[in-house]
Amino acid sequence: MARPRPDHPAPDAIRALIDDQGRLALRVTPGARTEAVELGDGRLVVKVRAKAEDGKANAAVLALVADALGLATSRLQMLRGATGRDKLIAVEL
Repeated sequence: MARPRPDHPAPDAIRALIDDQGRLALRVTPGARTEAVELGDGRLVVKVRAKAEDGKANAAVLALVADALGLATSRLQMLRGATGRDKLIAVEL
């Protein structure tokens, strides 16, 4: 049975969190039961099923955020937080 596609907030609501330098703050939960993108307190809360090993969770986070924004994954770049739960990514709009 296929996993259901996660519901995302509206892309415009996510874009409102991007600062004037094109950066987006994230709070990530790796190894979550379900994948989700939610609006948090001034940042995006991202839950991914992938475990935090060998960069698998980071790749899943970038793919999920890109899908929520309607962009290609190549338009996102991890700036800070590759080994932590709080991350900062650059978004090329």
